[in-house]
Parts: sequence; C-alpha cells; structure tokens
Amino acid sequence: MKLPVYISQNPKEFEKILELRYNILRAPWNQSKTSATDEKENEAYNAFILSPEGNVIACGRLQENENKAGQIRYMAVDDNWQGKGLGKTILEALEKKAKELGLQKIELQARENALEFYKNNNYAIDEKSFLLWGQIQHYKMSKILNSQS
Repeated sequence: MKLPVYISQNPKEFEKILELRYNILRAPWNQSKTSATDEKENEAYNAFILSPEGNVIACGRLQENENKAGQIRYMAVDDNWQGKGLGKTILEALEKKAKELGLQKIELQARENALEFYKNNNYAIDEKSFLLWGQIQHYKMSKILNSQS
C-alpha cells in the first residue's frame, strides 16, 4: 500500500508530526518534547504520511544549509508501521524537494540503528560523530544529488 506524502502546511499538522517525533525519537530516552524541535522549523520542509485513520505515522524534515547542502533531520516511523517502506517514501520525497530547491548534497546524522537503512538508500558514512545523551551513537552521512535522477 503506497500512501501519499504531504508537506506540513499548518500548525495542526505540525503538532501531529511533533507528537510522532517525540514518541519515537525522544520519549524512550526520557527527553522533553521541546527537544524534538528546533529554531529552523519555520524555514524547513516537514514531510509526513498519514494512516488511513488520519494519524501521522511517518515523518522527516529537510532544511537548507550553506553551500547548496540540505540536511535531513527528525526521521521517524511509528513502531506499528515499521518495515513497510514508509521511511524510504519520506526520504525519497525529501530528496525530490531538495532537487527542486537546487541543492546538490544531503547530509544527515544517523543513529547507529539506522545506518543500514541509509546505506541502502545510497548514503555514505563520512565520520563517526557524536554520542547523543551519552547513549546513542550518531554518524554523519551524506549523498550527492544528481539532478537527472
């Protein structure tokens, strides 16, 4: 089942995205809901997928950085929807948006448990980066975008 990807257009949609981010990326480590967002939200593109019932079940964000580079952050898929290709669908939508914006490269910080996912989507590990909350190893990864693909 291929579900459509939407780009957040209003505060109500964003609140639903923030809830998923928090539940998947922050709550398991007893972090605050405010840690699931940052000051770049207003200039970023938040992609999301809805379940047939209207719940946000997958999300990811693209922000434009310097030197024609984009950064993907806050990728999350609801536990009940894991393994159904939703993460890949979000990633592809964000890459398409990056190409529309004329970006040449995407960078991201991948958690160790997501390395294979990103490698399978043609991202390369640039370096071992930081240990979040002293528990979650991250790796800086990147992908050069071809405007033809």
